[in-house]
Amino acid sequence: MRKSILIIIPVIILISCGGNKNKPAQNIKDTLKQIKIVAKEPLSDIEKQCIRFGLVDVHKLDTNIAVDLKYSTKDNLMGYDVYGDFSKAYLQEDVAKKLVCAQKYLAELKPGYRLIVYDAARPLSVQQEMWDSVKLPEYEKLKYIANPKIGSLHNYGCAVDISIIDNNSKALDMGSPFDFLGKVSFPQKEDELLKLGKLSQEQVYNHRLLRKVMKIAGFSSTLTEWWHFNSCSLQTAKSKYKIIM
Repeated sequence: MRKSILIIIPVIILISCGGNKNKPAQNIKDTLKQIKIVAKEPLSDIEKQCIRFGLVDVHKLDTNIAVDLKYSTKDNLMGYDVYGDFSKAYLQEDVAKKLVCAQKYLAELKPGYRLIVYDAARPLSVQQEMWDSVKLPEYEKLKYIANPKIGSLHNYGCAVDISIIDNNSKALDMGSPFDFLGKVSFPQKEDELLKLGKLSQEQVYNHRLLRKVMKIAGFSSTLTEWWHFNSCSLQTAKSKYKIIM
């Protein structure tokens, strides 16, 4: 269990004698207003590494962007929490700024709608755990998960898994949950799935709305995951940034 550390700033209260009887009480009241009890949670090892490598907390740039890291819950393809105490969305600063732009575009198109981040910077150790947990032939596995021997853009803080929530904070219907390993999650199959009745017009519209705001902001989508967006190529990330181990 995480323990909060209470930092108490001591204050010396000086009460003058004589004069206005109400003055000492007023002095105490004024002084008490200056006392601050600050609760700080210790940083997780993952967060420390993100900060050390210059990544930024997305929520500090734009509080309109919601964060629900799925790998800090059991609601993911592995079915268990792999992040532990880490629950913030960190990205390279230039990538985070693109995401802020995407949120602004979304708010212009759909006032009250917000982006919600399901995953951002991800350590290579978690990438390995994901790779090992999926029991599929390698050629199938590669449709969904980057081989840790090569690395993922998530491991450099240059990719984000994301969706949209409406003005009631309800996630838009995308036709499949985040991390679903199947063709119904494939953006490249949308037209076919629509004709077959496996995706609705609303679900396809939601996919395309998400892609629109992300692409305008400078992200690229993938063929097999409606939620995944890259900020640059893996080659560019390797030349500019350090991998999160």
